Amino acid sequence: MRNLLFKLIGLLVIAASGGGAWLWMDYQAFRENPLTIPGDGWRYEVMTGATLRVIGRDLHAQGVLEHPEYLRWMARTEGYANRVRVGEYEFSARTTPREFLEKIVSGKVVQYNLTIVEGWTFQQLRDAVAAHEKLTHTLDGLADAEVMVKVGYAELHPEGRFLPDTYAFPKGTSDVDFLRRAYVSMHEYLTRAWPARAPDLPLASTDEALTLASIVEKETGAPHERPMIAGVFVRRLQKGMRLQTDPTVIYGLGDRYDGNIHRRDLEGESPYNTYRNKGLPPTPIALPGKDAINAALHPEDGNALYFVARGDGSHEFSDSIEQHNRAVQKYQIKPAQAATQKRK
Repeated sequence: MRNLLFKLIGLLVIAASGGGAWLWMDYQAFRENPLTIPGDGWRYEVMTGATLRVIGRDLHAQGVLEHPEYLRWMARTEGYANRVRVGEYEFSARTTPREFLEKIVSGKVVQYNLTIVEGWTFQQLRDAVAAHEKLTHTLDGLADAEVMVKVGYAELHPEGRFLPDTYAFPKGTSDVDFLRRAYVSMHEYLTRAWPARAPDLPLASTDEALTLASIVEKETGAPHERPMIAGVFVRRLQKGMRLQTDPTVIYGLGDRYDGNIHRRDLEGESPYNTYRNKGLPPTPIALPGKDAINAALHPEDGNALYFVARGDGSHEFSDSIEQHNRAVQKYQIKPAQAATQKRK
């Protein structure tokens, strides 16, 4: 009887050993074999408060992971268990369980982009931010002044304060954080650029530089012309001449602008009417890019005090009103008359 008992215990030990060996081999195969991920890749979002038990079950339910308990074992034995970071992650088709764990503790989440375009108004920026589905929206329905309170700069007018660039951010970034980042980028760029400005500029502050840069931005899309345009405006400011620039008038009209500037617009009372008022308008009129800012701070030398659009995106520059009037006749009045004749 005693011998029979020893034989039974021996058989149980052998069976347990064999089962353990099989389990170990199965676990090792799990470590090396890729997860069930589509050939074009797959994204997974680790939610706030998610544990590896919850993640494992979720992956199993999605058909990505066969043994969720193995994932937890691996995380515990290799030090990943308490290091999981919230966010959206991207995985290729050949991702192994170990690579999956390495990614979700790395914090290398999927990045989305939003480009702030040079020359946009603050309203256009707000529209683009509100339309981006990966941002978290908290500013809907707020006035511009209320937005600036949220961003952290309640005392400032928002126009021109956000640097045009392409910004990358993870899913769930708030609209406030996005705008604050673009504001800080503009502030830092201006702060670095201001001390190196050309001497004797008729600009008293970085705010005035930003305002001039915004006008330069709206007057031309040709990069090589920006310093020339800035030079004209700087010389007019130095001489006490009115800037007489259409983009400021258009900005002041707001929703009343119908696509054309009328005589009543040029004669109307508005702080942005640079045909009536001397000096710069009270705020920027758009978001200037780095090139426009550099042009405002380093205008091109010369004698030109006027410019007129040639109709091909470039401008004709003139030193005197007589030259300017001839240029207006050549590039605007005659082409307009010719177009009218064609329509008749």
